[in-house]
Amino acid sequence: MQEEVENRTVNLAISTTKLTARITLRLALWGIRKIKESEAKAEAKRNLPPRGKQTIRELVGQNQGVTNIDIAGTDLKGFEKHAREFGVDYAITRDKSVNPPKYLVFFKARDADAMTAAFNAYSAEVFAKNKRPSVLKTLHKLMDAIRDIPAKVISRDRQREQSR
Repeated sequence: MQEEVENRTVNLAISTTKLTARITLRLALWGIRKIKESEAKAEAKRNLPPRGKQTIRELVGQNQGVTNIDIAGTDLKGFEKHAREFGVDYAITRDKSVNPPKYLVFFKARDADAMTAAFNAYSAEVFAKNKRPSVLKTLHKLMDAIRDIPAKVISRDRQREQSR
């Protein structure tokens, strides 16, 4: 009876070890496969040309012709939002030779229609923003109107009497 129990225990230990070894081997192979897949994706991503905002060197390096436009430096983030929306590849540089500095936006010649649409959307947004009434001016007008309203005069005369 004791021998039978010992044999079963040994068989259980051996089968558990084999199972653990198989699972470990499968896990290692799965990990290696995932690493190779991620490396392949990274390599494919590196081979794609850059999109959106980029340097002038990257933009010119794509050999598709580059054109530029001037833009005021007041709201570059607003312009970049519209350029991303229309899928334009662009580069922004600052022209320091004039005071105040101007910004030049370079873009690919094939993106001219998209760039025009992005610039029109940006201009419409700036125009609408300038057309809106200033909240600060309205607030100052209201504060002046409140100051002109006569306040209630409350006079409290306190008299103290001394009693001895």
